[in-house]
Amino acid sequence: MSSEYNPPQDPLVILHHDHELLLVDKPSGLLSVPGKGEHLADCLIARVQAVFPEALLVHRLDRDTSGVMVFALTPHAQRHLGLQFEKRQVKKTYLARVFGRVEEREGTVDLPLLVDWPNRPKQHVDFENGKPAVTDWKVLRYEENATRMRLFPQTGRSHQLRVHMLELGHPILGDPFYATGEALNAPRLMLHAESLRLRHPDGGKGLTIKAKCPF
Repeated sequence: MSSEYNPPQDPLVILHHDHELLLVDKPSGLLSVPGKGEHLADCLIARVQAVFPEALLVHRLDRDTSGVMVFALTPHAQRHLGLQFEKRQVKKTYLARVFGRVEEREGTVDLPLLVDWPNRPKQHVDFENGKPAVTDWKVLRYEENATRMRLFPQTGRSHQLRVHMLELGHPILGDPFYATGEALNAPRLMLHAESLRLRHPDGGKGLTIKAKCPF
């Protein structure tokens, strides 16, 4: 990560708040949790805990990804949600703008991923040692030299959507790690966590929370 870290100073956008859960809309450019060093201390969980001191981390989004992030407000809720993520019971949808025209209308990428140690935090496909990673995808519409897609990750590997789109031959626009040339020509990483569907820790009822796409 570069030493240039100037996160947006937008006010906290709360999507849902009750006695167990807090869901917020994370802006692109803001870390989910603090990085190493004082200059990387500003992050979403710090901002959330300034308002909700009891908030506990459940998962995270990459710095450059925007969208829905859930925090637990009790240890019970944190355990409950943690198990849902672990058992892949949380349904996640993302919106992405990728470089070029994706000819097929829908499909699945099933390629195992492993951290690329000399180039971390980058990940790469590794059939021998990688962990299973599966992404379903669907084309929404074509734009000028870009395709707008909805992505449905079945697993939650680091950089999964970025690497899987790269392997399709269509890197996500504005991706500082995996895009090159014209594909870098975007004001931000064009990846947004559009919705989360989970079971409420109090009673197990299904809950779907969405965040409007900013691009």
